[in-house]
Amino acid sequence: MSKQNLLLEIGLEEMPARFINDSIAQLAAKVENWLSEKNIGFTNIQAFATPRRLAVLVNDVAERQEDSHEEAKGPARKIALTPDGEWSKAAAGFTRGQGMTVDDIYFKEINGIEYAHVKKFIEGQETAGLLPEMKQIITSLNFPKNMRWADQELRYVRPIKWMVALFGQEVVPFSIAGVSTGRTTYGHRFLGGKIELDSPESYEEELKGQFVLADSEKRKQIIVSQLQKLEEENSWIIPVDEDLLDEVNNLVEYPTALFGKFEEEFLNIPEEVLITSMKEHQRYFPVKGKDGGLLPIFVTVRNGDQRHIDTVARGNEKVLRARLADAAFFYREDQKLKIGTALEKLKNIVYHEEIGTLAEKTARVRKLSSLICERLGLDSETIQHADRAAEISKFDLVTQMVYEFPELQGIMGEKYALQKGEHPAVAQAINEHYKPRNAGDGPAESDAGAVVALAEKLDTICSFFAIGVIPSGSQDPYALRRQASGIVLTLMNKNWNIALETLIGLSLNLVSQAGLGKRSEEESYKDLIQFFGLRLKHLLQERGIRYDIIDAVLGGGLRSVPGVIERADVLQEHVNAPDFKESMEALSRVLNIANKAGVMGDIDPELFENEHENKLYSRYLESAREEEDQIDAARFYHLLLELRPAISAYFDHTMVMAEQQEVRENRLNQMAALSALIMKFAKVNDINVK
Repeated sequence: MSKQNLLLEIGLEEMPARFINDSIAQLAAKVENWLSEKNIGFTNIQAFATPRRLAVLVNDVAERQEDSHEEAKGPARKIALTPDGEWSKAAAGFTRGQGMTVDDIYFKEINGIEYAHVKKFIEGQETAGLLPEMKQIITSLNFPKNMRWADQELRYVRPIKWMVALFGQEVVPFSIAGVSTGRTTYGHRFLGGKIELDSPESYEEELKGQFVLADSEKRKQIIVSQLQKLEEENSWIIPVDEDLLDEVNNLVEYPTALFGKFEEEFLNIPEEVLITSMKEHQRYFPVKGKDGGLLPIFVTVRNGDQRHIDTVARGNEKVLRARLADAAFFYREDQKLKIGTALEKLKNIVYHEEIGTLAEKTARVRKLSSLICERLGLDSETIQHADRAAEISKFDLVTQMVYEFPELQGIMGEKYALQKGEHPAVAQAINEHYKPRNAGDGPAESDAGAVVALAEKLDTICSFFAIGVIPSGSQDPYALRRQASGIVLTLMNKNWNIALETLIGLSLNLVSQAGLGKRSEEESYKDLIQFFGLRLKHLLQERGIRYDIIDAVLGGGLRSVPGVIERADVLQEHVNAPDFKESMEALSRVLNIANKAGVMGDIDPELFENEHENKLYSRYLESAREEEDQIDAARFYHLLLELRPAISAYFDHTMVMAEQQEVRENRLNQMAALSALIMKFAKVNDINVK
């Protein structure tokens, strides 16, 4: 079967850099899925993306669909045949609809019932006749934000300016928003010109000749190489932030790295301010010396070649100089602000109209921090540092520097706190209470910082749940999922064995005392347990824990995060052990019978009728006493395994549901007590041991 290459390009006004990676991934995936669904063969797909275009080149596309056979299911035998064995009208109608006859029917059994089937031959169509359907691929792309333009009804990321659709040397005809496909594309907006493409395979080289590097990965490697060359030539270190590199790469079609300078006096400003100003506001790479110190130099990447490079550098220097001058002014002004004055200002800043001011939130966080310290049994010095950090944790939000650079909240709080004479541990905790700030950030390292981080995030989540703001689907405007994951990671990192249920209860109680919320405390608590359970489930999935083991360890309650992880790891480690199946079945039998017990009552050994009841009770008491000493998960697991012989013997010689009521209830109480111990480890009857 002969083959042709296929090119599809969407030419646009400049797209936001942050939209491009996802958009081109969508386009490539949708084209691949469409070709597969249409049974059209191809070798591979190359993706191209710049600020002004999204394109795919599909190599070796078959000129015809592959022929296929399709099986169609019809009515059941008793409907397809009349009582006298003739074909019914239903059978005739079914085959006629498939372009077949009743002579083509055969029967297949499905779930114990025979159904009529036919197998029909489908001849492949010409690919060229199907390709105009790819119009729907383009219009189906999703973007974070869309716009309309002129009198067009289509909502899209940016106005479509041109489209190329070539199959071999032929144009695939269709139109979108008044723009028709053709073979014309365009080079760099200022350095390039119009290009008439003869074939799809010439696409990348033709664009390169017009100052467009269409392959984003190749373009990124060129940027990296240029940065490395500047490092080598000048004995610099240019720290490359991958997110910044991606954004810069998606801002240019023809990259040329250059550097500029700023006045050394600006180095008196905290390094974080300079770097944030360069990276976040100007998309510049900071430059450091071999000693790791920041230099009064920046590197940027222009969208163009070497022409007039000095003029471009001077223009960037001028822009950055103005930015840094503002930062220097803000920094000087902030030195005049006293922490007490800043805290007073928090009383006038509304955190959320239904939750209250920042001052009120800070007060709750301070109380919760104290309660957490108490439950953890931390030393008096840590408690003191956590209390002060919680009290002043938000004071930097009223500084001019954080107002201008919100990314520096906490960071400036630490620096200003040190300048005001606060203890270094308090200053560190102010910074750390925002951690982890993002997916690539780690949790708080200090105990004081971790306590305030837990309290701050718990208060945020519980407050929003109390007023009915709960994440659903992709909607999470207050990043509550990220904050919950931060709580889980912090507890895991610190190895703190405090139950999540306890933390949620403490925070909800403070929220309730503050008179917040439209929902009952019980209703919010139930939703919060489920919410945090999903975060733990996600964490365990990332660790490669089997799905049924995840259900088992979470089915016994959330309790402490390190404990959940340890129990899951132990079960995963032993799941293929020779005695695992028998042990889990014995323990599961206890859980299943205990479900009939209702409310657990006291166990009366005087009502035991055989030695196996006594023996199981003795083993239970020994195990329960040892578990109360907070043994590790591995020991707890083996403790439960050691109960198996006694459990098996008990069931071999004891009828739990005895006729005598008090004996029956006593035995059910014993099962309930043993079940409660097992559930502290895991809901083992959720584990698939088949």
